[in-house]
Amino acid sequence: MSNNISFREEQKIEAVKRMKKLSLHPNVINEFITEDKINKSEISGILYWLNDEEEKFVKEFEKEHNSVVYHIIKSYTNFGTFLTVLYVSQYRDEWEEDFNLIDKNMQVCYVKNLSDDLCSEFGYICFRKQIGGLVRVS
Repeated sequence: MSNNISFREEQKIEAVKRMKKLSLHPNVINEFITEDKINKSEISGILYWLNDEEEKFVKEFEKEHNSVVYHIIKSYTNFGTFLTVLYVSQYRDEWEEDFNLIDKNMQVCYVKNLSDDLCSEFGYICFRKQIGGLVRVS
């Protein structure tokens, strides 16, 4: 990338590439590009904006991990309510693999367990694309 843009801008460019490959609704991508707005998918891929508490969490996550969050999947399970965080990491050497994993409907994410924070962790998830959003399947 050019030295004329910041590392965060490079991360945002990578995020947009992933959002397009994920077939997220065009409005979701446009809001991310023009307003830095992050959407979340819930239930069957229905898209919503983040609430104030979720926005605060995203800002803290981005700062702590020097990353750019581009989408959230909110899931309701027997183990609690999860926020699955899709993000571009600070490690540029991971970007190509993360991008290619989309073809396998997989991604490395951070999963925040809102019901039991001790169970929050980084790891691989599987998803399916649905109605412009995403549904976590494992």
